[in-house]
Amino acid sequence: MVKNFYIFRHGQSSYNVEGKIQGHTNNSVLTNQGIDQAHNAANLLKNKNIEVIVSSPLRRAKQTGSIVAKSIQVPLRFDDRFTEVNVGIAEGMHYTKAMETFGELYTQWRSADPQYADIHFEQGESKRQVQQRIFKALNEYARKSKYSNIAVSGHGITLSQALMALNVETDDIPNGSIVHLQYDNEQWKYLGFVE
Repeated sequence: MVKNFYIFRHGQSSYNVEGKIQGHTNNSVLTNQGIDQAHNAANLLKNKNIEVIVSSPLRRAKQTGSIVAKSIQVPLRFDDRFTEVNVGIAEGMHYTKAMETFGELYTQWRSADPQYADIHFEQGESKRQVQQRIFKALNEYARKSKYSNIAVSGHGITLSQALMALNVETDDIPNGSIVHLQYDNEQWKYLGFVE
């Protein structure tokens, strides 16, 4: 059975505006622009026959997922496996402070180059680990869920790593963007951004 997954990044958050590394922090909330981006995502998804939204439990993703779910009138569930990358000791740091503190490590961690997939901050996780947990969740929903059209409210790194695992090169994923993945006969396909 073919299954469609629409994975969207949360709307602009307070930490996005402040230039802070978010990771697992849970005190970053949607800005007014972020709320607008969530409503825009809902408009883009309203004709996709979405049956359920599965969200990261972090506030910024939960807020975005809640706005979309309410707008398109589907249930909202939560799954820790869609949480943003754990950045360990870099959590909540301003980008410039992280660059000063970690230098080359920070540059490598920010890179989309697959050779740095195992780089991580102390007490944090690598991008490869993020890819593995995301696809563990996606494969479970694809194989076991009764739903055929599922939306996921997630984060920038979780989204970019899902694409990287499928060999899709991408720059930073803008807030509110939606990526369409399709699962068919044990194979994942990238069908582009929803616009």
